[in-house]
Amino acid sequence: MMFVHGDDQPVLVLDDDQSWRLLEHTNHGRLATTVGGIVDIFPLNYAVMDRTIYIRTSPGEKLAALTVNDHVAFEADGILSDEAWSVVVHGVAHQLQTQAEIEAARASGVSPWIPTHKEAWVKIEVSKITGRHFRLGAQPEADTGN
Repeated sequence: MMFVHGDDQPVLVLDDDQSWRLLEHTNHGRLATTVGGIVDIFPLNYAVMDRTIYIRTSPGEKLAALTVNDHVAFEADGILSDEAWSVVVHGVAHQLQTQAEIEAARASGVSPWIPTHKEAWVKIEVSKITGRHFRLGAQPEADTGN
């Protein structure tokens, strides 16, 4: 098991360091944006470096949404046979503009999954991170008092 749960509890609230470690060891997640009261969720790959999330994208809805409202939520998770985890961050997304910013982002190692050109670089500066780890198993039966 990845984390030790106290008192045999099925849910463990993770601290910031534990949450960041999980984000650093996966590369797929979902970005949530809001424009005009409409929430959109985009699956994407990412990388973490220095507690900043980096993504590469191309022009389209996702990038347009970030220019209208830069406040975002990002979620990543993992599921194994007997355990699972979920980390959610809130922050501000910025499209990188300068060559120096882009070179720094390249060092994160993020790379597109599909053979398309994704030359827009975005970083998410995280203001809040929360995570939970779950021990999977059958739901206990309710005590009916019989």
